[in-house]
Amino acid sequence: MPSLPTVRTILRVHGIGRRFAGVAALDGIDAEIRAGEVLAIVGENGAGKSTLLKILSGVLPPSTGSLEAIDDHGRPHELRWRSVAEAAQAGIAFVHQEPSLADHLDLAGAILLGREHHRLGWLNTRSMRVEAARWLARVGLDLDPSTLCGSLSIAQRQLVEIAKALSANARILILDEPTSSLGDREIERLLAMLDELRRSGVAIVYVSHHLDEVLSIADRAIVLRDGRIAGTIDRASMDRATLERLMVGRDLAQTALRPSLDDAPARLVVDRVISAHRQRHPNSLTVKRGEIVGLAGLVGSGRTRLLEAIAGLGHAGGSITLDGRALGTTIAQRVASGVAIVPEDRARHGLFTPDPVSTNISMAWLPRGAHAGVIDRAGERDLVAGMITRLRLRPANPARRVQTLSGGNQQKTMLGRWLSIEPSVLLLDEPTRGVDVGARHDLHEAIRAAATAGCAVLFASSDLEEVLALADRILVMHDGAIVGEFTRAQATELAIMSLATGGALEAAR
Repeated sequence: MPSLPTVRTILRVHGIGRRFAGVAALDGIDAEIRAGEVLAIVGENGAGKSTLLKILSGVLPPSTGSLEAIDDHGRPHELRWRSVAEAAQAGIAFVHQEPSLADHLDLAGAILLGREHHRLGWLNTRSMRVEAARWLARVGLDLDPSTLCGSLSIAQRQLVEIAKALSANARILILDEPTSSLGDREIERLLAMLDELRRSGVAIVYVSHHLDEVLSIADRAIVLRDGRIAGTIDRASMDRATLERLMVGRDLAQTALRPSLDDAPARLVVDRVISAHRQRHPNSLTVKRGEIVGLAGLVGSGRTRLLEAIAGLGHAGGSITLDGRALGTTIAQRVASGVAIVPEDRARHGLFTPDPVSTNISMAWLPRGAHAGVIDRAGERDLVAGMITRLRLRPANPARRVQTLSGGNQQKTMLGRWLSIEPSVLLLDEPTRGVDVGARHDLHEAIRAAATAGCAVLFASSDLEEVLALADRILVMHDGAIVGEFTRAQATELAIMSLATGGALEAAR
């Protein structure tokens, strides 16, 4: 194993602040970035992470405070860059959450963009490809440098962006949610590669809302809350509970024990249902009154199709009853009967993002809130205000346009729309994907509260930690079929994954 580099400070941040239209996005930030160390920056959406990254990388100037580079002799030099290019010249590279490689460029051209090799006035393609191959190997990619960027997967694009940053002799590598589009194996590869970079002396600033990644790789973590530093934690003192408490400003208490549902009546009964999307296997399930049932499985296992069929989107066969009564076949009939669905892609299939929070929350309630064709506006205002309080929606402004909200608050808005009709059945597809830890906790609390009030809850999630924490009972899907069932007491991640990948139930147990 190579020896670890000497950890030393190479950049200091003194009292950095940034205001937008008189509102402080950052205030009094002091921090050190050290060579050979991974510094995680965590916080809820809106805590100031993006603003800090933009200042560090030259996208934005600070309103107050200063940045200092520390040279090899320990001498500080104030930095006043006015652009990303100037920050890059100082050795700072920013890899954004969404890769921005030009599809028409080959890998050599993308990696060495702006630093092309020339010979006798001509582009030296051969030399560029030799150098690009070296940087691709550094990030673990075995790709031909002549490959066009347009043919790459999202995971490959992310690694090419990192190779591009390293090729510019980056001393500080800033990564913003680098695993948001990666699978488990790709995440494992990325974290291993970052560990190698750390050992070679690169300073890494790592922003993620996935706390398991932070705990796995970070040497230190700075926690931001409301634009200020809520705490700085070294690796020896770092744990999930501490990070969560600092992020949200309160303890996220462990879930109270759920009541026994042994004698609860069946509320939703699905009998040999087939979706209209060429699903080969009929599926049957029951959700009791007050029960939360989780659907686990790999991407493409059929969870979304099953939820949509129950909601009335693509139901092609089989029967569905609610409290013993057969449901109508259309989504409108099922909504009228008390079946609500929160879809996976809230922006495309649920929210009206240019509209305010109030409109988005109340639209499902309006048919019930109108009398003789006249909408009860006072009742609507009370409903929206109550839902904002109940879900801890921030900012607590019903006139705020949904497109300006964080992902967590958008999801709360979407959930609030359907909770407003007090549904008998609540279907949720990836209920906390892309939200921070505080929003995740609030959403889980709201889902449990709905179940406690008698709602039958059926949700699908790719996050096994979420499935194990939220579900009273877990159904596992593989290749379009329900292949196994676990109670909360029986379920383990290993057992669920065994079934989800096609293993036998006996082996899983």
